[in-house]
Amino acid sequence: MQALVDVILPVFLVIGFGYVAVWRRLFSDSAMDGVMLFAQNFAVPTLLFNAIAHLDLGQSFNLPLLTTFYGGAFAGYMFAWAGAKYLFARPPEDCVAIGFCGLFSNSLLLGIPITERAYGSEALAWNFAIISVHAPMIYAFGITMMEVTRSRGSGLPLGKLAAQIWRRIIHNPLVIGIALGFAVNLSGVRPPELFWSAIEMMNRAAIPAALFGLGGVLYRYKPEGDFKVIVWVVVASLAVHPAVAWVIGGPLWGLDTGPQRSAVLTAAMAPGVNSYLFANMYGRANRVAASGVLVGTGLSILTIWGWLLILP
Repeated sequence: MQALVDVILPVFLVIGFGYVAVWRRLFSDSAMDGVMLFAQNFAVPTLLFNAIAHLDLGQSFNLPLLTTFYGGAFAGYMFAWAGAKYLFARPPEDCVAIGFCGLFSNSLLLGIPITERAYGSEALAWNFAIISVHAPMIYAFGITMMEVTRSRGSGLPLGKLAAQIWRRIIHNPLVIGIALGFAVNLSGVRPPELFWSAIEMMNRAAIPAALFGLGGVLYRYKPEGDFKVIVWVVVASLAVHPAVAWVIGGPLWGLDTGPQRSAVLTAAMAPGVNSYLFANMYGRANRVAASGVLVGTGLSILTIWGWLLILP
């Protein structure tokens, strides 16, 4: 119970403040869009830039950690995709969008604050190692699967398809922030102290603004229809992804406590808002993705609590 009160509920209270602010019309939709634009396109990429620039790459990056998390992630994708295709007979493009919901956990807006509150800021090195390849890898996979699915029978040249995928990835603000962080880290060039002071100010705003904005955005996602598919997506995200990660990291790799905690707890997060943005970008399974984000975020209060009780 202490973990629920001290670790999880404060994070979800901030989300709740944003939800109530829009629900009671204390904050307009356009203003909330501005908050999310600031958070996702500026503050959070700056946070990632700072984290990657200062990350000890040799210590934080290792194959067992990434295999643990991403093995679970791709298991979540396959579970959601196969259910959409074989159980619910959705069109091929819908299956990719639904699979993406089981693949893209909210590793950033939920994973970072909950891990920090549970295990301290020093535990975040493993989270940032996961997140540094999260958006590039997941978006590259999702966009590739969708573009290949859409282009079947169209005769689209492979080079043009690859160019489409590349353009979508490199224009993502999170990817830009991560790439710049790696550039500073690997080059050894250090900007002056006043630069880092400004970055630190942005960092302090990133997570609170993102959580508040997430709550406001979630108000728009009313669960409507497609109940069975939504449940399937939530199971893929909240159960399959962390369970597979827990098995891979434990019996298979024997990960140390720190990276095992970060990998499994990050895997246990609800589908990220990017799941909806991906579906909306292609106009496929929008309602399932939106409802999956909303329902999954609400239920994750209990499932995250459960994983905190299980993890050492």
